[in-house]
Amino acid sequence: MTNKKILIQNGRVIDPANDLDEVCDVLIAKGKIAKVGAANKTDLRGAEVVDAKGKIVAPGLIDIHVHTREPGHEEEETIASAARAAVAGGFTTICAMPNTHPPMDDEIAMHYVIQRSLEAAAARVLPVGCITKNREGKQLAEMGAMLAAGAVGFSDDGNGISDSSVMQRALQYASMLGAPILQHCQESSLFGGSMNSGAIAVRLGLGGIAASCEEIMLQRDLDLVKRTGAKYHMMHASSAGSVDLIRRAKAAGLPVTAEAAPHHLLFTDSACMDYDSNFKMNPPLRSAHDVEALRHGVADGTIDTLATDHAPHTREEKELEFALAPFGIISLDCALGLYAKAMIDSGACDWPTLIERMTAGPAKVINSELGTLTPGAAADVTIIDPKKRWTVNVDKFASISRNCPYDGMKLKGRAIMTIIDGQIKS
Repeated sequence: MTNKKILIQNGRVIDPANDLDEVCDVLIAKGKIAKVGAANKTDLRGAEVVDAKGKIVAPGLIDIHVHTREPGHEEEETIASAARAAVAGGFTTICAMPNTHPPMDDEIAMHYVIQRSLEAAAARVLPVGCITKNREGKQLAEMGAMLAAGAVGFSDDGNGISDSSVMQRALQYASMLGAPILQHCQESSLFGGSMNSGAIAVRLGLGGIAASCEEIMLQRDLDLVKRTGAKYHMMHASSAGSVDLIRRAKAAGLPVTAEAAPHHLLFTDSACMDYDSNFKMNPPLRSAHDVEALRHGVADGTIDTLATDHAPHTREEKELEFALAPFGIISLDCALGLYAKAMIDSGACDWPTLIERMTAGPAKVINSELGTLTPGAAADVTIIDPKKRWTVNVDKFASISRNCPYDGMKLKGRAIMTIIDGQIKS
């Protein structure tokens, strides 16, 4: 925290949590939002003035689905490098997934992430604990102890919990704790292959992963949510069927949220035609119909959150043939521009909607008081130039890895300043 005063003037302030969208000023003092409105002479006294004319001033962006790879695979990413990549992309808070080596399934791991985040002095990194011990889907991890140690939710990301009795107990326990379950919907008995099941997979001679693999587990989970009343979040929705299931669950009043990743909003399985493993992710890229359904889902609020599923891998791993290369790509450094391309440039939604899905939406999922410019809140602010045109250059990423399919892509819209707890980080 800092005692420094910062006055951001003349920007278009968009704070969805407070239904605010107007040109005004934002005053930061002692690491907190001090005032939103017209500045006076007292506000100016001793303040560093930032002219945001023509820019968007938003609450700090939040990404609740990031693989920091630490501990275990620091050659791919670290908590510190992921935090720096987040700042470069305009994110003030990210959530670290627990599929590390060893998995983050106890309170010691939660303390470790938080300590490493403090040492990095970049974006805030919040830990997500495992649902089950060692992510094996058999025995519940110590969820209560992890929550007390700072966990913001629970996930076995990378593995869907196939045992219905285990999933029901997890939901029951999470419900008692008031914490969310973040599920990777993937029925293991149906999982196989390396890209979307369909004509292109057949043409390429690659095994397919059908949307039913995702949707069957989601439907089962929604039935269990109805029974337990637990707070449930679907990670990286990829199919039109999943969007429809989530939409109907919300209409029925179930406490369900969902997220979409930039790659599922931009690409179809045709991107795999050249066997470029940078287009290999799990869940896989699907059809144009699925992309359109996801965009509509984000626009109408069925999908509450945008999350990158930032998944670093080394160059050597991704240079393996497509079927053998690992799933996953990175995008923290460039995600905002990708979302703008998918949602703003396409006419699917406007900036207030997009910012809501990147601030108040994810904050609600993890029961956080972040994601707002309410006076007294942490002074996390992202200043965005919505007209800035730029080209993605992976060699300039703060992330350690380079497994990114967006290299060379031309984008419009970029974060130009990231402020965390009242400190300008970029």
